[in-house]
Amino acid sequence: MISRTIFTDILIIAFLIAFQIFVLNRIIIMGKFTPVLYPVFVIFYPFFRNKYHMLVASFVLGLGIDAFLYTWGINAFATTLVAYYRSVIFRTSTETSTDFFSFQTLQWSQFLFFIFSAIFLHQFVVQYLEFFKLTKFFETFVNVLVTSVISFIFMLLYALLFKIKQKV
Repeated sequence: MISRTIFTDILIIAFLIAFQIFVLNRIIIMGKFTPVLYPVFVIFYPFFRNKYHMLVASFVLGLGIDAFLYTWGINAFATTLVAYYRSVIFRTSTETSTDFFSFQTLQWSQFLFFIFSAIFLHQFVVQYLEFFKLTKFFETFVNVLVTSVISFIFMLLYALLFKIKQKV
């Protein structure tokens, strides 16, 4: 994953869109919660790569999800927002002040907090843009929490399966 090119990024984006739409969106937990895995592209994108390339790729990833879910740019906005603030989330979850970031130097608790913070921000933006009503504020917040926890479990499995903490 360290020597990724634009072509491999496009293939990963296409795979994540297809996996999210055709596999994960068919998994419904407790009757209404769907796991979300596609933000792993943004969360685990190498820090040394071009930030603007990551922003464009994140937007394309979210737009691809929006095209299949008919959500009019909500996922594109949320994914791009997480990509834009990823360094800030990383710094606050790890309490580091340097510009050199690496998952290898993190403790597991910091690594897990970083993943959960990023997925929570993503789900918060998606859910509140899509379902926001003042009368259902707390119901939507519970949906954000439950979906974030379910997605966090799937992302943790992804990270363990592909040994993300050791590679990036």
